[in-house]
Amino acid sequence: MSEHIRIGLVSISDRASDGTYEDQGIPALKDWLGKALTSPWTPETRLIPDERALIERTLVELVDTVGCNLVLTTGGTGPAVRDVTPEATLAIGDKEMPGFGEEMRRISLNFVPTAILSRQVAVIRGKCLIINLPGQPKSIRETLEGVRDADGGVRHLGIFAAVPYCIDLVGGPYIETDDAVIKAFRPKHATRPKQA
Repeated sequence: MSEHIRIGLVSISDRASDGTYEDQGIPALKDWLGKALTSPWTPETRLIPDERALIERTLVELVDTVGCNLVLTTGGTGPAVRDVTPEATLAIGDKEMPGFGEEMRRISLNFVPTAILSRQVAVIRGKCLIINLPGQPKSIRETLEGVRDADGGVRHLGIFAAVPYCIDLVGGPYIETDDAVIKAFRPKHATRPKQA
């Protein structure tokens, strides 16, 4: 049985937050989650500049005060001087989940050799999974959903397949996905019957 989940969506960009250009990260995340999740969910959005202390405060607020069980950030994960999202994320996490970052880079390497410059990380804080995603909408979708071949079949599974079970393991709500977009993987003993 599905349960409601509150999801933090944080776009981290100096230029988008000051209005120099329109943010594309939060709309891309809302669009993808709207297709992928069959469980009820509520977004909590934040558009902030690349300021480490502000990123840390925002992540802590979304988890500890707002009650998010999943927070997805976009932006600020490269090697540039102001790219500090990974440092802020690691600073407020209880446990690092290195497999997410490793897999995101491996997925992106299917498209660009500069994927190795990305420093995305994921952490657990309390009953919440926090994941740093790439900044571009196309890369966000590919990372979450996976790489598809010309006929639409999945060639390389996206990271979101592991997200629902990870949230189960840390005591968060049971969330379900649309298998046509991304099939959530759980061991048989952890899988509940699908709702009609």
